[in-house]
Amino acid sequence: MALKIEKLSKRYDNKWALRDVELDVAEGEIFGIFGGTASGKTTLLRLIAGLDKQNGGIVTFDGNGISFVEDEQPSGVASIFRRKKNDSSSGEERIAAFRTSMAKPSGLILLDEPFCGVDAIERDRLIEELTTAKQNGSTVIFASSDYEQIASVCDRVAVLVKGEVAQVGFPQEVYENPASAAVAAIVGRNNLFTARRLTSTNADLPEFQTIDGGHRILAQPTAKFALGAINQNVTLAIRPEQVSISFGASFPEDNVLKAVVTAIRFLGSTTIVELDADALRLESRVFRIVGLTVGEECMIAMPPHRIQVLKN
Repeated sequence: MALKIEKLSKRYDNKWALRDVELDVAEGEIFGIFGGTASGKTTLLRLIAGLDKQNGGIVTFDGNGISFVEDEQPSGVASIFRRKKNDSSSGEERIAAFRTSMAKPSGLILLDEPFCGVDAIERDRLIEELTTAKQNGSTVIFASSDYEQIASVCDRVAVLVKGEVAQVGFPQEVYENPASAAVAAIVGRNNLFTARRLTSTNADLPEFQTIDGGHRILAQPTAKFALGAINQNVTLAIRPEQVSISFGASFPEDNVLKAVVTAIRFLGSTTIVELDADALRLESRVFRIVGLTVGEECMIAMPPHRIQVLKN
């Protein structure tokens, strides 16, 4: 592995920013670091760059340890970091900094929100340059709070939640099979709702009752250890694009519910339809709206094989 991180931890004023982070990144890989605000993305990159001192753990690149040296970055490492609140740098300056990093003969490139303030056309050009750097053998760590950017750029991704690695995998794998409710909540739009299991652990399709609305819902086949106790709540999840809207007949086994349209939000190529199924709030993502208005009743379907049972 080109970059190896073992038990890396960082504390600020007795509060852990990172805790026991372990990652292996291959040579020539574009590796994503994804997380929400204050998840530890920038702290992790600064420790890898040797710009901050860790409270524990080891960072090695090509077998050589990276350690903190005040006001000095190790040779062979290029980086750009996100703008601070009082930084007035423009998108053009961000692009210039990006290209400077790409131009350096660096084995390791660290990028923290590199596309901040950059328009879509220019961003596509920068992605091409990033791909070229990878082909030339550079290892890239790409940190962002935008999962679409991560998915379009990175070979693999680590999801940070409260300073800890919650999941590592291919971007599509993490999106389609989040390891926990915390990951599902931040990796793209998702419908998350609390429910209680009704059936035994041996059921082919486990059945649940939603806490909001009291709906009986079938979910995908799930390992016994993930189902939880029959008297305890779990989180069910289904992506908005997997919730279909219908005004006609549907198959009851697809978890058909009656709902009211509460809002319609146009997002360009797709539209988000917000729905209220007797207090169970859901979203559906559709490509086009035909004859659908706020306040109208409709039927929605959530196929069981699309509903995941997640650990809280």
